Amino acid sequence: MALHVLRECREAAVVIQGKGCEMKLSRWTTLSGAVLAMTLSVARDYLHEGIRCNCISPARVHTPFVDGFLKKNYPGKEEEMFGKLSKSQPIGRMAKPEEIAHLVLYLCSDEASFITGCDYPIDGGFIKLNN
Repeated sequence: MALHVLRECREAAVVIQGKGCEMKLSRWTTLSGAVLAMTLSVARDYLHEGIRCNCISPARVHTPFVDGFLKKNYPGKEEEMFGKLSKSQPIGRMAKPEEIAHLVLYLCSDEASFITGCDYPIDGGFIKLNN
């Protein structure tokens, strides 16, 4: 982290992305726990220097990577698989990259100056509603 740059700002925000990857459950759990622990550590350790730290945890985001993955792994069935992935989200679709960006922009803004040490699932209800 470019800590010296953040310190010079006197007020700064760090947003860490967690959880947004596909891997074996044990690795995913370890990585997620580490990202959340790091978020809390940075938030606690640098709060007195005016540095805030939060974490976002996006679910599936429709990017060119998703399209390429489907084309490579499900040739001829891309549309069907895209539909299945979208329907696995309670909201019925994948997130758009700009939706993730808006949350990051907010967390870095002055309007979020009282927010630190938090994880924000931006997941279309996946964690809370998918049971």
